[in-house]
Amino acid sequence: MTKPKILFIGGSLNQTTIMHKIAKELPECDAYFTPYYASGPLWVLTKLKMLEFTIMGGKFKRTTLEYIKANNLKLDYEGKNDNYDLVFTCQDLIVPRKIKKFKTILVQEGMVDPPDWRYHVTRFLGLGRWCASTSMTGLSHQYDYFCIASEGFRELFIDRGVNPRRIRVTGIPNFDDFDKLRDLQFEHKNFVLVATSDVRETTKYENRKKFLLNAKKIAGDKKIIVKLHPNEIVKKRAAEVKKYLPDALVYQDVSIDPMLANCDALVTRFSSTIFPALALGKEVYSNIDNDEIKKLTPIQNNGTSAKEIAKVARELLASTKPIIRTKEKNKYLEDLKADIKQLLKRKLALKKQFN
Repeated sequence: MTKPKILFIGGSLNQTTIMHKIAKELPECDAYFTPYYASGPLWVLTKLKMLEFTIMGGKFKRTTLEYIKANNLKLDYEGKNDNYDLVFTCQDLIVPRKIKKFKTILVQEGMVDPPDWRYHVTRFLGLGRWCASTSMTGLSHQYDYFCIASEGFRELFIDRGVNPRRIRVTGIPNFDDFDKLRDLQFEHKNFVLVATSDVRETTKYENRKKFLLNAKKIAGDKKIIVKLHPNEIVKKRAAEVKKYLPDALVYQDVSIDPMLANCDALVTRFSSTIFPALALGKEVYSNIDNDEIKKLTPIQNNGTSAKEIAKVARELLASTKPIIRTKEKNKYLEDLKADIKQLLKRKLALKKQFN
């Protein structure tokens, strides 16, 4: 009997390791891996090296290829084999044209960006999802199932317009066993950890000076350790840290997990690190309310999320339903119309009341 063929699309190291963990739970399948990629005009831009700051190029792509080689995984670069029974991906901001004909499972990679003006403009004008970054996760609907972290995220994604019938709350690998982090050792203790982001590398604005000075205020007399985002320009960002926090220690290209286990507090913005930090009982200072973080926190199932996702994969592989990729109705515009109607009704009611 021929083994089912599955393509796992990586991206960042987090996304690639999530894919690998799921593949390990599907030993009966023939697994192939590729870095994240696009089709059409975006594919051309990647070849011209104009998107090196994204998961389709630069350090992310190199790291994924190194990981695939180091773990003796089968590489099918950009899915060129074009003959799969199932495709897994951790992001649907860009969906390569040729995978749309295959059964597909989207897996949540971690925290998603909150809606900002880019999100609203992108949805209103129907622009490419990548214009609004991860705030648009799940909104392609070019997949059969969307495996997510928690019931809290289920509410969040449905509120943004994801079809609830496609959502499966399975927990997500890399975020489903925070307890194992407790005993990790690190060379420093009782410090304030500052986790930066790569928003500027991805063409967004951030007032880093304000962020760092706020961290200094929070830390008081405690030592500050800054962990740079893997996608940041190290030399430039480290110099920036030293300018505003001259006594801070700066780390890059190392795991943040031991730091989280040994810090007293975490200062960040929208990083996925808020979940393990809060679970480990650390003080968390971020742009997200702590009650909201608790609501969104991924299911803790002793690291069995990959097994649960594998069950979803087997169910989908066994299904005989035809693959239909239709554009979902734009819930954003529906909600906007409803809000405008309600606003007009309230104004009309007030007008009648005072006449």
